[in-house]
Amino acid sequence: MAQKTSPLKTLFDELEETNGDDECKAWLNRAFDSKAELAVFVAGRREGGGTGKYVGFFKGSFNISFRFSFGDGRPDVIIRFPKPGHTATAYRDEKTVNEVQVMEYLRQNTDIPIPRVHSWGLLAESPQHLGPFIIMDYVNGTLLSTILKQPDQDGMVLSPNIDDTTLDKIYYQVAYYIVQLSQLSFASIGAISKDDASSAWHVTGRPLTYNMNELVTVAGYPDDQFPTAPFDRASDYLRSVANEHLIHLWTQRNLADDAEIAQERFIAHPETLQITAVLDFEFTNAMPAEFTYDPPWWLLLSGPEVWLERCAMDEFVTLYEPRMEQFLRALERVETEMALEVKQPGGRSLSTRMRDSWTTGRFWFDYAARKSFDVDTIYWAALHKDGAGIELLDDKARAEMEPFTQIKMEQLKAYEEECTARFSSGDVEDM
Repeated sequence: MAQKTSPLKTLFDELEETNGDDECKAWLNRAFDSKAELAVFVAGRREGGGTGKYVGFFKGSFNISFRFSFGDGRPDVIIRFPKPGHTATAYRDEKTVNEVQVMEYLRQNTDIPIPRVHSWGLLAESPQHLGPFIIMDYVNGTLLSTILKQPDQDGMVLSPNIDDTTLDKIYYQVAYYIVQLSQLSFASIGAISKDDASSAWHVTGRPLTYNMNELVTVAGYPDDQFPTAPFDRASDYLRSVANEHLIHLWTQRNLADDAEIAQERFIAHPETLQITAVLDFEFTNAMPAEFTYDPPWWLLLSGPEVWLERCAMDEFVTLYEPRMEQFLRALERVETEMALEVKQPGGRSLSTRMRDSWTTGRFWFDYAARKSFDVDTIYWAALHKDGAGIELLDDKARAEMEPFTQIKMEQLKAYEEECTARFSSGDVEDM
């Protein structure tokens, strides 16, 4: 692996991000003003009926959940809405349908602890047209991140003092769930749904991904350029992902601060892309099997791109590899215990495939393929060939680089002028 700290970090389009925040703020005000109506609505959709009492709310990156209790001995419930402005408005119904289907499928085909869904519906069915919703059991518990993170650090950083016995117990449970997930297969790549007549599960929709949502909400990506149907082959899907990165490269106006950075981004993109409850299944799809064969990226809590912005690759590897080995040992224990049930293609174990992914560098390729805003960081730190730059490009690509650089500088100038006009009053509030 190349031992180089990335010089690049893709920033969001501040105009798009502010527009989304403004839309979300206005919607949140409407949602909180509707708490009494929501209590009645939830009671009508919940087994047991009753009169709901508002308890509190939980706000995530893409959703907000309102908790209600009923005093009848049954679990409290939450009603969860995707937040417009943070979830692309055009995708909220699609995202909710996909998530409900995945939750039902996993409840039927695994013993992963999935909260019970009481009811769900689309925008048109919701109170005050607040948006598509899922009403499910509220599950008491502590977030794993709270247990694992270093308490005196901003952001998600795995505590270096975490007890190995605690971590082994957590890794074992997660490994058990991952092995189950690795056994599930579909003939296509995309969103799944159940046929009402046969009760069979199939891939029926395009793969709506986290990356697609981010591109639309904070990069100004033209959403009519996304796929509209499932994929029959992994190669077709990866080709689509490569095209997604390239369109992002050409369309986000503030993607490069100067001509040199624009050229570096141009070089990187084409080369890169040849326990009580498990929650948040949004943007979950049937995906290429090779993604399952990569070791988990979250073993240090924050993703590799966060670490590579603060340290060199060799420092990240020094931190990551011991935790990866600890996780793989837990996975091997699960595989041994489930030997009669676990059947991997080609007879190779999942733990062996994960080690191969890390050794060969496929881990980095697959991770970069799913991360439009971090593909440059990962490319220059992990995939770039030392000493090679423009010379990597063929004649056609070299000819395209100069007009590309000129276009990016023109886009940047127009973007900066709009930002100056928009934010000069200094009255923008933080979320």
